[in-house]
Amino acid sequence: ITIIRRVADPGDTHRGLVDLLKVDPVPSHQAVDLMHVMPHVQATGLLVHTPVTHGHIINIVATPKKSVSREAILETLRAHPRVRVVRIADGFDSNASLFKYARDLGNKRGDMYEIGVWEECVAFSGPDIMFAINIPQEAVTIPETIDGIRACMRMQTDRLEAVGLTNKYLGLKARN
Repeated sequence: ITIIRRVADPGDTHRGLVDLLKVDPVPSHQAVDLMHVMPHVQATGLLVHTPVTHGHIINIVATPKKSVSREAILETLRAHPRVRVVRIADGFDSNASLFKYARDLGNKRGDMYEIGVWEECVAFSGPDIMFAINIPQEAVTIPETIDGIRACMRMQTDRLEAVGLTNKYLGLKARN
């Protein structure tokens, strides 16, 4: 007899996240970390673990200080060299599609150094802006780590110059 057994029985969280989503208490450590490095930001977060390895998707609801249009938000995001705005209509309907795209670009290990933002997910709820971002956690920290090394080693004393050199080295540039 050969038995190919499921990895866990329903409800067996001790075997890992299999066919389940696991919830952590509020606030998530990410919200606490954000407020630590940006004390002027008030944040809270609800974390749900899911059995995927291609990164995190974070849904953000933010209250702007002044009125802003959706197009202005998208224009700002598109201009940032470490943000890639993608469209569901173009086939970017999951975090796995972004991972595959990075591999198709020839990036080692399928690394994507940019945060992905789905254009169709940028919307308003009353005065609040809502959007979904993809965080490829294995690679997104690489540019900031290189920036940190440049700063610690005093390789560049100008932040914008250092970030620009890192972006150039990694092939990141503003997209219109």
